Amino acid sequence: MKFSIYNSLTNQQESFTPIEKGVVKMYSCGPTVYDFAHIGNFRSFLFGDLMRRSLELGGFAVQHVMNITDVGHMVEGEDDKMLAAASRVKENKKSGRVPEGAIQDPNDPYQIADFYTNAFLEDSRKLAYKVAYDYPASVPKATDYIPGMIEMIEVLIQRGHAYVSSDGVVYFSVESFPEYGSLSGNTMDKLQSGAGGRVSDTNQSMKKHPADFLLWKPDQKHIMKWESPWGVGYPGWHIECSVMAKAVLGQSRIDIHTGGEDLIFPHHECEIAQSCGCSGESHFANYWVHARFLFVEGEKMSKSKGNFFTARDVLEGKVTGKPVHPAVLRFELIKSHYRSNMNFTVKGLTDSAATITKLIDFRAMLESKTGGKSAEVDLSHPVLGDFSNALADDLNIAGALGVMHNWLKTDHRDAELSLAILKKMNSVLSIAPINEGTDGVEVAADGGQHGDGDAQAEDWRQQMVDARKNKDFATSDQMRDKLVDAGYDVQIGKTDVTIKKKLA
Repeated sequence: MKFSIYNSLTNQQESFTPIEKGVVKMYSCGPTVYDFAHIGNFRSFLFGDLMRRSLELGGFAVQHVMNITDVGHMVEGEDDKMLAAASRVKENKKSGRVPEGAIQDPNDPYQIADFYTNAFLEDSRKLAYKVAYDYPASVPKATDYIPGMIEMIEVLIQRGHAYVSSDGVVYFSVESFPEYGSLSGNTMDKLQSGAGGRVSDTNQSMKKHPADFLLWKPDQKHIMKWESPWGVGYPGWHIECSVMAKAVLGQSRIDIHTGGEDLIFPHHECEIAQSCGCSGESHFANYWVHARFLFVEGEKMSKSKGNFFTARDVLEGKVTGKPVHPAVLRFELIKSHYRSNMNFTVKGLTDSAATITKLIDFRAMLESKTGGKSAEVDLSHPVLGDFSNALADDLNIAGALGVMHNWLKTDHRDAELSLAILKKMNSVLSIAPINEGTDGVEVAADGGQHGDGDAQAEDWRQQMVDARKNKDFATSDQMRDKLVDAGYDVQIGKTDVTIKKKLA
């Protein structure tokens, strides 16, 4: 399986060749855990997951790492994210999004980070984001790597890539790294004062160049602070990923680095500069891959517009008015090509739900015929060959789904073979049913999301059956309405009533 990827560093699609044959070292920028992750975040995360699973389908052994940023960082024009989270926690407590007692002290950034880290991992696992099942081994937290950050900063100073300003702040010197700007296309004359560095413009005179960015800031008053050779303080944002990628993946040069397009500059540009400045390598990642932005009903997500949704908002029914199955949201977020802007819509969720229902029903039919037994099959099978080749072409998800939908229309007399093909496809798509964990363990088609609700629904269904036998149609109608309100399709037969949970 020959894989090709659009490389943001060269602005062209390139054949993929890993540093080590058959092995892929892959790093994805993860969340800053100061709030619940929104659907735009997960669009970026899940495209990385799709890439990982596609590479694994092609026979690569993928070591995938995603960081958790739990240290407040300074970005031009923004407050420290972890400190600003305190007011957001209070808002979420009022709305019930943060349960009482979950965060004892809303002004403690460590408690905030722990709560939202757990929430993110919970949401990620529901959406079958594979790396989240390997926490903490492949999901490092920045606060666990402060010594490594200090060590990297010391090396950068020794090699002339960093300096201590007159107010004690450590900056990276962009002029010391001639390749700075190669990823984003920003040349030195284009760079604006403070890009990726210090918030206050009053400190620009303390930098050698306006674009020099923060590596360490001494600050005795800051809640999150550590001892360092430059005083008690905390690290800059960019240094965190460079250190964690090297520490967990075990080398200074990696194969693939993914993230949203908003991270190209300054974050990824700064990662390259400090990583290469420390290691002496010509590259930090050989392939930089970025997902485009997500829009909601054709507009940019914005809280002021009321179209800013977390993954939990969607799953809990705050967007459509009824709960959405995780497989539906996952499919909605991966079915558009990552290099195209995605438009998230309620109609799209409805269409995705119809696809998931069709696939789950198809699988149930195959398993009924085979008793769950499937044949042996590999990518030499024409259908799987076409499916995998589409994905190998820069994650051409539309092409892969086209292969799948055309195959679904064909004859499936060999049910064991068809089940095997579907399982292979699902190892990448993870929607029929959702496929959780690094061991590929699949959960029930309802995702285990309904719990006691299923027992309640069955009770209403039986009351409806009994009422119809007794010609008590008023009670029957009441039970039917309850089932419909709970998100069930209700089919009334001559002697029985069947119900099926809607996925969205």
